[in-house]
Amino acid sequence: MGAKLKHKKVGVIFSGGPAPSANTVISSTALNFLDHNIPVVGFYRGYEFIQDFNKDNPRLKKGVHYEDITGDISRVRNDRGIYLRTSRANPGKKIQAVEDLKDPEKNVRLRNIIDACEYFQIGALISIGGDDTLKTANYLWLMGLPIIHIPKTIDNDYYGIPWTFGYWTAVDAAHNIMLDLKADAQATDSFHIIELMGRKAGWITYAAGIAAEAIMMISSEDIQDEILDVDAMASRLTDVIIARENNRRPYGIIAIAEGLADKLPDGLKPTETDRHGNIIYGKANIAHIFAEKVKELYHERTGLEVKITPKQIGYETRASAPISFDVVLGSMLGYGAYKFFSEDTFGVMVSVTDNFDLKAVPFSELIDQETLKTKLRDVPKGSDFFSLKERLSYGKFWE
Repeated sequence: MGAKLKHKKVGVIFSGGPAPSANTVISSTALNFLDHNIPVVGFYRGYEFIQDFNKDNPRLKKGVHYEDITGDISRVRNDRGIYLRTSRANPGKKIQAVEDLKDPEKNVRLRNIIDACEYFQIGALISIGGDDTLKTANYLWLMGLPIIHIPKTIDNDYYGIPWTFGYWTAVDAAHNIMLDLKADAQATDSFHIIELMGRKAGWITYAAGIAAEAIMMISSEDIQDEILDVDAMASRLTDVIIARENNRRPYGIIAIAEGLADKLPDGLKPTETDRHGNIIYGKANIAHIFAEKVKELYHERTGLEVKITPKQIGYETRASAPISFDVVLGSMLGYGAYKFFSEDTFGVMVSVTDNFDLKAVPFSELIDQETLKTKLRDVPKGSDFFSLKERLSYGKFWE
């Protein structure tokens, strides 16, 4: 067990946006190691503090920057939030090619993390996070740090795993809110355009839209061109609304993915970033853009007014109490981290197959080893899931 490691202790970090069942994963991971007398150090706020670690002047304080996790972690399994908290610190941001890993100016923060692990006598690191965190895990692995990665994203666009923890909870939360908005639309003869999370793929938009009986569901997978034709899109939405009214059903909800912002023309694309340089997609207010354009087009075509209310559903979905499926999935992924550690299997991502059987997926299958870019998984156009959302939309407006 861990015979090839220099130290018999593991570190755990959680990085990136929150996700339901985050505490399940942290708890299960830690408990599986503690049950086998392997100490666990939990670092707060992802890589925020250890990426700036200075081995000549270590200033990390217990209870402030990290903690020695105990069996009390079992109490948080169903809690909301993130026990270790999180951040979007990206220590590998300057790495663009394999040779950059040897550049002392570009790899300094990655080297600091390795130094921090050595200082705390950590033999292996368990990272929990999205695609940027996966890339960081791969960099650290290539630089010699034993590491196991657990995939996290409510967007469910992770290559190499069928479902990511928190996804179905996020869908369930969005579904419930959207049903409320659907009832409001029906009562007031109006429409809601609802913007949902999903930077690169439409998994949440399609699933929540199907569950909440949306009359239309649109994500990046529906847009073939690099630049979204906003006017053409608004025209199609207007067609649907007028068709609904002509069929004596003058109400409905329309679900769109925030990732459409990435295809907006210049001038409409979001430019505001967080303190780590990540584009804030929600600032594009796509739902508002389309609501206003559709209202204008509707008035031009009919001479009448139509009530269309834009609504963003985001933070609510990633902070919801986890449903049982995600608690079981998260627990299994945490167990997987220990299992592969005990088998001296590193440089892998924990995944599951049928019946929650565990599978170790090598980083080499998830990341292009030349470009160092991660593979993403969208909803394939023409797949059964994509076809289902088409069949359940109001009319066929995508060809």
